[in-house]
Amino acid sequence: MNPMFDQRQIRRAFSRSAGTYDAAAALQHEVEKRLLESLDYLDARVPGRALDVGCGPGRAAAAMHKRWPKAQVIAMDLALPMLQQAKQRAGWWKPFSRVCADARALPLADNSVDVLFSNLCLQWVEDLPSVFAGFRRVLRPGGLLLCSTFGPDTLHELRASFSHADAVPHVSPFASIAQFGDALLMSGFRDAVLDRDHFNLTYPDMTALMRELRAMGATNALASRRHTLTGRARFAAASAAYEPLRDGNGKLPSTWEVIYAQAWAPPPGAPIREHGRDVAAVPVAQIPIRRKQ
Repeated sequence: MNPMFDQRQIRRAFSRSAGTYDAAAALQHEVEKRLLESLDYLDARVPGRALDVGCGPGRAAAAMHKRWPKAQVIAMDLALPMLQQAKQRAGWWKPFSRVCADARALPLADNSVDVLFSNLCLQWVEDLPSVFAGFRRVLRPGGLLLCSTFGPDTLHELRASFSHADAVPHVSPFASIAQFGDALLMSGFRDAVLDRDHFNLTYPDMTALMRELRAMGATNALASRRHTLTGRARFAAASAAYEPLRDGNGKLPSTWEVIYAQAWAPPPGAPIREHGRDVAAVPVAQIPIRRKQ
């Protein structure tokens, strides 16, 4: 089966955007802040090792390093220039570690991490159960997983507008909250709780939205994408289809659905699968979901 995403394009896009990401990623910073607040679930426990997967310029890793100065904090990203940006936040005294690696193949030992944090990285992964199995492998029994991703309502206006220009996909498909929860359960995580937020951002025109997406590295990385420039005619057609959506202030709306997940690694020896069947076969309807407005 052909892969959904072009991983080389993802690496290139985020490498190019390393210097502009922070200034453009206001939404990502807000989601990161909300996800970090969930670390209060650890109570007074201090982890020995915390891992930030898809760390970008290292804001969350720096926050965890400040929160737990005695813990080993590892910032991991696919794009080396992002880790070079993160170095500026690591500090000169006992800096946090930086590792260039793929979320799909964590270069860490089994049962070696107490907290695994991943903010808005998993939307670039097509096989969520496999990635979550890798997360579970490196987490110690009882370790905490905190992660977020974009849901299917994200950029639906842009997706619909480009559909008027051509039949080639311009916006990635995003997993639903049910698919995200099922993937966690299939991988053996326990006591999962899912939250969901909807953010509505506005832009003066579609060009401004596309410029911001490029500054964040959020370009089209689908393997099935058009490998040539979009072209003025197609861009104009998409822009024309977007225009009727302007709000009362004359701005173009942009919807972002964010899914948050908190889950715990199971006790020692708990299998992920048994005799070819999922042991964690709890329907997603039984996972608590706190829907936010």
